[in-house]
Amino acid sequence: MNKVIIEEEFISRLSDGMTIGIGGWGSRRKPMSLVRAICRSPVSNLTVVSYGGPDVGILCAMGKVARVIYGFVSLDSIALDPHFRFARQESTISATELDEGMLQWGLYAASLRLPFLPTRAGLGSDVMTINPWLRTIKSPYSDEEELVAMPAITLDMAIVHVNRADSSGNGQILGVDPYFDDLFLMAASQRYISCEELVDTEDFLKFGSHHTLAINRMMVDGVIVSKRGAHFTSCDSDYSRDEVFQAHYAQSAKTPESWQAFRDLFVLAESHQTYLEAVDSFGMASYGS
Repeated sequence: MNKVIIEEEFISRLSDGMTIGIGGWGSRRKPMSLVRAICRSPVSNLTVVSYGGPDVGILCAMGKVARVIYGFVSLDSIALDPHFRFARQESTISATELDEGMLQWGLYAASLRLPFLPTRAGLGSDVMTINPWLRTIKSPYSDEEELVAMPAITLDMAIVHVNRADSSGNGQILGVDPYFDDLFLMAASQRYISCEELVDTEDFLKFGSHHTLAINRMMVDGVIVSKRGAHFTSCDSDYSRDEVFQAHYAQSAKTPESWQAFRDLFVLAESHQTYLEAVDSFGMASYGS
């Protein structure tokens, strides 16, 4: 089955109030072209689930987000995403902060279609205090051990970015870490991957070993070809983070005027190709060179 679609078709499948999981990690291999597509759409009141980076910051700054469920929101080389920080400080979003392992376990429970999974992550921390809805459960095998009952984080949609994909939805991740992209996809009702390059299935092994085939077609409903689709985040081994452009993004949070200029030129570019042309003409793209 050919699952290749264009951005406009992806946008048509969005709706208000969705819970959307976004793969990647911090400012690494984020599906930024799809994040910008969401920004161009009319949808709002989203719940975003992410090991967050600029995906979360941009969506918050665009007023698309009602709630963020996250383990962190960082630009890696810049500790905190300033747009997310502003949204937190101004209380324009509802924030659910979890231990990183708890977020993983919530996605894993959803991927297994379980209501919750027990974990030690979060015990003895303020995570339990700031999230009073969390419950604990005693092990049926030990009267003494009490565990966090981490509820499933079920997603309406998940989006991730990969290095290579075929038309059936198999995805190849060439960086050293697949993060938890497979769990995001398996926890979701609708699953989309963007890719640097579309290849024939038999050509995957030209780029990497069997271990790089982290995403299989059963996890995916649509494939969007998006060269440099993770920019300005990294997409190892195709390109590293564009630190110069990321710094420009961070600077855009300083004043309403600077954010409007950044938003109008880059975030609201009418297509991913238009975005890349704007980056190139602005003279700030490094693409890891």
